[in-house]
Amino acid sequence: MVVVHDPDVLSSGRCPCVIGAVGFDLDNTLARSKKPMEPRMAQRLALLSQATTVAVVTGGSFSLVASQILDVLPPSAVRSSMVLMPTSGTRCYGWDGRRWSCRYSYDLSSEDRAAAIESLTRHAKEQGVWEPCVWGERIEDRGSQITFSALGQHAPTEFKDSWDPDNSRKNRLADAVARDLPHLEVRSGGSTSVDVSARGIDKAYAIRRLADLCGIAVEDIVFVGDRMDPDGNDYPVAVAGAFAIRVSGPERTLGVCDDLLRIISSRALISRAREPRA
Repeated sequence: MVVVHDPDVLSSGRCPCVIGAVGFDLDNTLARSKKPMEPRMAQRLALLSQATTVAVVTGGSFSLVASQILDVLPPSAVRSSMVLMPTSGTRCYGWDGRRWSCRYSYDLSSEDRAAAIESLTRHAKEQGVWEPCVWGERIEDRGSQITFSALGQHAPTEFKDSWDPDNSRKNRLADAVARDLPHLEVRSGGSTSVDVSARGIDKAYAIRRLADLCGIAVEDIVFVGDRMDPDGNDYPVAVAGAFAIRVSGPERTLGVCDDLLRIISSRALISRAREPRA
């Protein structure tokens, strides 16, 4: 059974017996779409990195992860405890002591990237979602993922939020493209986006790889995201078995972070208290 929890689940006392890692979506979870994290969130992420492994699994590119997260992290953040999984987990980066190095990448072939761009363009025009005015790139080739953004990569948040409130427009586009490309993974992404990547490489795959990297069970990972509906790109994490928490924006994520920090800290105190005295 797939279980998705509300953000008050931790404060009510329900949480995994072991918290081996904490994962986050990026847009509308850690930060507003395409905007840097606020200082309060950067501080919480730094504190969590001092206590456990922190992962970011996002449909965005690594350059967006850098501008939204890495560029605003305080010096106190333990970068060696962080795992970055951009483009829906089709790539993975870790800190090698000097820089962020790529641990794996599942790039699409040039033929598949061209076919995805053609299908997205054709169906978007047929369905009337090829908007005349966009902010930034409409279709972005990220190597391991092709992303269609109906209003452009840098559209204002208020326009994104109102463009497809029930997700029907991008779900319809994703379904049409998926019929053209049955050998690829096509999913509804963020508030206005559709992503195309290698089949089987999604956030569920990313969370399983994270578990392997940490030497823990998927069930020991807490994952926080705003798109936990069955059509959302965070939902595969819940299907994979992680302790999934649905939030409605960064403000709710701040509360979840505070609850996690409290739980991890109290468990550490109890563990130290049980250690035999010399």
